[in-house]
Amino acid sequence: MKSLRSRAAIAVLVAPTVFAAGATSAFGATSRGRDARPVITDVRTVATFDFAAGGQPESVTVNPDGSMTISLLGFLSGQPPRLLRISPSGQRTVLATGLAGEAIGGNVRGHDGAIYYNVLSTDPSRSGIWRLLPGGSPERIGALPAGAFLNGLTITADGRTLYSTDSLAGTIWTVPTTGGPVKAWLVDPALAPAQSGPGHFGANGVEFHDGAVWVSNTDRGTLLRVPVTATDAPGPIEVVAGDLAGVDDFEFLSDCSDVAFVALNGPNEIAVVYPDGRSKIVLTVADGLDSPTDTAVRGTRIFITDSGNTAPHDAKLQSGTIDIAALLADTGTPDRLQAG
Repeated sequence: MKSLRSRAAIAVLVAPTVFAAGATSAFGATSRGRDARPVITDVRTVATFDFAAGGQPESVTVNPDGSMTISLLGFLSGQPPRLLRISPSGQRTVLATGLAGEAIGGNVRGHDGAIYYNVLSTDPSRSGIWRLLPGGSPERIGALPAGAFLNGLTITADGRTLYSTDSLAGTIWTVPTTGGPVKAWLVDPALAPAQSGPGHFGANGVEFHDGAVWVSNTDRGTLLRVPVTATDAPGPIEVVAGDLAGVDDFEFLSDCSDVAFVALNGPNEIAVVYPDGRSKIVLTVADGLDSPTDTAVRGTRIFITDSGNTAPHDAKLQSGTIDIAALLADTGTPDRLQAG
């Protein structure tokens, strides 16, 4: 797909093959030993996808009715990307379809049921942030330059503002959910790839959480926190955790917890990151992971998208049960750890 920077670059949107060779982070080492009491149990496959037909899941949102919205990239097979709804009973509905050569990145849901999603395209009339209102048709609400490498997407607690990461430009873009000009909210070296070239990506996953924009940097293996000031400007960047090789998207245990479940794409792992910066691996390829890209948490259930980038291309959606007691058993930082 030469149209999106290059086929080699797009092929590693969620599966970078080159990682920054980081030493143990000063913000807490990543423990790769599996606990006697697992943090996540009852791991099972919820849905499977045909990788060769464009079924490469990238982003998952769990809706209030228990259904899920999933972005299917499409580009590795040359198929159009799709935005898919899976009902609690497993019924699938295609909500939106992109053009061949494009990709659909992160998706989020608004309070009114609107679905917002990123479209990566070399067509200047299509590149940007899109909205799908209930019963409506897809419409672009924020235009971005053709070829902008939009990846993660998040929405503020009040449902008024969207933040989108640009993995190559080292930028977090913002636009109102009502639509309008897209603004570069933050441009910083901490969001940029460690080096240029295919396989190197900076800002990736993003979540609005507790008055701040949290963002992962794939190349640098970091999880960052950026406070949103009273004027909606970015505050000082805080490095919450490092040593997260191949970090992709993530989600928090709950609105009242700073514990995050992070997808590590290349290593085929899920890590839990604690507020003090420590992290530990809670799922591996032994649990069926294949290039995990995103997590979603509802109560004590976790959902994981596997893009299936490595042979035999086992693209799927998994779920598991979080053991809260095991999760918090070895932490010395009790504040903001509750499930809520």
